Amino acid sequence: MTFLSFALSACGQTKKERLFLGKSYAQEELKLALTDKKQHNVVDNKTVIIKDSLTAINIAEAILFGIYGKENITKQRPYETYLLNNYWVLTGTLPKGSLGGTFLIIINAIDCKIIKITHGK
Repeated sequence: MTFLSFALSACGQTKKERLFLGKSYAQEELKLALTDKKQHNVVDNKTVIIKDSLTAINIAEAILFGIYGKENITKQRPYETYLLNNYWVLTGTLPKGSLGGTFLIIINAIDCKIIKITHGK
């Protein structure tokens, strides 16, 4: 019981226990990122950022759930995922014999930009 209590209190941090840098810090960082190309940045337009299908799926779901609804998208599992020329192409699947459409999302694996989102009928 002591271990469980310790584990819960260690993971149960509150806002009072965390340092927040604030909105003005975020605004300044955004301004610098948009104007200063010499800053340290992992995104160099050469290195693949989305390296595996699980990460691509997590990104796609986070976006698709907000557009089409979680229930609609998860019904289309398992997804087809392909890394083609540094682009992740993900589509849903339907049960055999079903009528309808599935989502399609294409994500640039290098800079994580969404190239296309659509859903068939």
